[in-house]
Amino acid sequence: MDMLYSRIEGEGKPLVILHGFLGTSDNWKSLAGQYAAEGYQVHALDMRNHGRSFHSQESTYEAMAEDIQGYVEHHGLKSFDLIGHSMGGKIAMFYAVAHPGWIDKLVVADIGTKYYKPHHQDILLALNEVDFSVKPSRSDVEAIIKKHLGDDQGTIQFLMKNLYWVEPGQLGFRMNLPVLTQKIENIGQALPRDAVFSKPTLFLRGGDSRYVKDEDMPQIREHFPKAVFATIKDAGHWLHAEKPKEFFDATLYFLKQ
Repeated sequence: MDMLYSRIEGEGKPLVILHGFLGTSDNWKSLAGQYAAEGYQVHALDMRNHGRSFHSQESTYEAMAEDIQGYVEHHGLKSFDLIGHSMGGKIAMFYAVAHPGWIDKLVVADIGTKYYKPHHQDILLALNEVDFSVKPSRSDVEAIIKKHLGDDQGTIQFLMKNLYWVEPGQLGFRMNLPVLTQKIENIGQALPRDAVFSKPTLFLRGGDSRYVKDEDMPQIREHFPKAVFATIKDAGHWLHAEKPKEFFDATLYFLKQ
């Protein structure tokens, strides 16, 4: 079985962190260090088709949940806490309902249990327009992305983190862009109707984000009867990047209870 790439830091209670769509474990570098300082052994993963992990034609939540099970068994993590943001939050939910005995506490950041329509078209259009055969520079790639995303500097820098030197003079994207583009519909998948995880779960949302609305909460509680909800004021969908201190404080308080 292919093993997920991870960044492991610290000693103590295992804490597994799952990034969002087109993200990598690198996005969690500074927060991972803070959790490690609080007595956690942090495992920040790169999901399949992302970052330094393996590429695959399959891009489903069920497959990604089983990747995590393979990883935790390989590393002997019998009992751990799990944090997932956006797509990573959906993976975390699918994992929790499939393997509830392995998790103590679950944190889901700015994603609900419902189906989401594909909404990454502009981003995928921008990334697919980059032609690496003409050996573009970093600034060339950034200019192409900017053409589609305008002044959304946060998203542009987030996407630029996927660039790497394949060899001297030749850039490429780490993620498996063809498969992620082709299977984009899968990212919006809802949690199965009968799926239930009955351990403590924190749903943390950004106050300025529209991903988790008040009217979504009853449905979330059907799947997660012990769900608690918290909102970070003045934060959007990337709440952990926009308000890292508030995100850290809220998650640590929940995990340490």
